[in-house]
Parts: sequence; C-alpha cells; structure tokens
Amino acid sequence: MTDLLKNPIFNDETAAREWLEARVWPEGPTCPHCGNADKAKIKALQGKAHRPGLYQCAECREQFTVTVKTVFERSKIPLTKWLAALFLMTASKKGVSAHQVHRMLGVSYKSTWFMMHRLREAMRSGGLEPMGGKGVIVEADETYFGKADTMHVSKQRRGRPYTKRGKPFNNRPILALVERGGPVRSFHIAVANQESVCQIVRENVKQESELHTDESLLYAPRLTRIRDHKRVKHTAGEYVRGNVTTNTIESYFSLFKRGMRGVYQHCSEKHLHRYLAEFDFRYNNRIALGVDDVARAATLAEGISGKRLTYRRPH
Repeated sequence: MTDLLKNPIFNDETAAREWLEARVWPEGPTCPHCGNADKAKIKALQGKAHRPGLYQCAECREQFTVTVKTVFERSKIPLTKWLAALFLMTASKKGVSAHQVHRMLGVSYKSTWFMMHRLREAMRSGGLEPMGGKGVIVEADETYFGKADTMHVSKQRRGRPYTKRGKPFNNRPILALVERGGPVRSFHIAVANQESVCQIVRENVKQESELHTDESLLYAPRLTRIRDHKRVKHTAGEYVRGNVTTNTIESYFSLFKRGMRGVYQHCSEKHLHRYLAEFDFRYNNRIALGVDDVARAATLAEGISGKRLTYRRPH
C-alpha cells in the first residue's frame, strides 16, 4: 500500500481524472445523459473558459465530466483525495475508520464520513443472478450484531420480555449466503423468522445447489425449495461431517465482526446495510480469487456510475 500511495493520481488532479476516465470509460467517453458513445459526436471542450475534463455531447447538447451521475458528482473535494480514500478502503481487510482517513487526507471528519458512505454505495451490487448451481455448495447462516432500534416481538410473546441468557435480546439479525470458494451475499433483515429467511434463500440460491446450514429450523426445505439440504448439528459438537460444514460463512462473520468492533466500533441500524456491502465487496474481490489491491480499486471505480447518495433527498 505504501508504494501505491506514491502514484501521481494521489497528488495530481489531471492524473487522477485520467485514471478514473480509463476505468469508467474503457472504450472512450460516454454521455451519462443520453448514453451516446459515438466518439465523433462527443467533443472535449478546451480553453480557459472550460475546466479540464469537460465534454459536450452532440446528441443531447449536454456537457459532462467523468464524475457526472456517479457518487463523486457535485463534490468539492479534490479527485486526488477521493481516489486516496478509495484505495484505503479497498486495501484494508477489516476496513478503515473515517477518523483515520480524516487524519491522513486532511479532510474534515464530516466530509470524510460522507465520502466513505458514498464509496460504500458504489460497492453495493444489486440485481444479481441466483448463486450456486448443480454441484455447487452454498452455505447459509445467520448472526446478530448490535442493538436494533426497534424491538420486534412475535405475536406469541407480545407483552412478555424476550431474554437470552438472562439479558435483553434485541439484536440486529444478519443473514449471509456464501458460495464455497466464491462470493458472499449478506442481508440485514428486520426479523429472522422462517418466512423472511427462506424467501431470501429462494431468491438468491438456485434450486439445484447443495445447501449447507446448521440445525436451525429457519431453513425449512419445503420453503427454501432447495433439493439437496444438509445440516451440521452444532449443539451436539458436530462442526464438520465430510464436506458438510458452515465454517466458511462463519469465518466471514468473524471477519465482519472484528472489523465492526475493532475499526468502526459503532454503526446505527439504518447504515448497517452499507457496511455489509463494504465487507461483501472486499470478500468477493479478495486475493484468493486473484484480485489484488490495484484490481480491487479499479473494480470499485467501475462501480461508481449510476449511483448517487445525497445528504437529503432532492425535492
């Protein structure tokens, strides 16, 4: 990482803009307003009256730069600072705190916090195809992290306190699915019940996959519709039976919790899904899959387009 930070893109605005353009527009400038990619109809505006990196589309007559309709849009923070924060977040296995980035880059804490949430938004992936397939093992498990803002009590327990081991139990449930040797998907759900858990499994795991879980009754085969469902019985001290295990997903939870407790320390429930997207992104672009720090940063740069995150919703 030390050698990476010597790159000119972290102190030269022109180099930073050219690096970003090469990742966002690998085939050349594309108009974010109308989608025109015809090089003959896109002109670079030059001269003292125009800022560097400004283009105009002959189709819609709109002007644009590489940051338009991305998470960087309308930001007054230099692009060199944005890229430094991007590299720091992607190269830190357990994450990096906003206070640390604020001290390193010399940007106010408030701006740094918002920068990092914009980058987490760029890490988010949606509309993905179901994972797994014939002969592919998918592990599923749930965990709990932090105290939920709203107490969710079932109809049967309404009016009675719900405790676990003598302490009030109101944690935030997180469900994760991992393809063994492949990607992970994690979800923050309001209530970890059979209906919500099985719905996520149905929508995100192919029926012909081999599903491995613990003995939890949340994963009902009639609701998940997974044909090959195998379990390990943790309450009996069984953690591995042949190739049946949930150790992969539990190692992901371990990494997530070490990062959240040791680096971020506090996370409000309304932002938990963004932190999950961050840890998912780094896990899905890890060294074991052949993705190094430079390639991981380039992948994140490619994902900034079409996503906006504002302090307030526009009117």
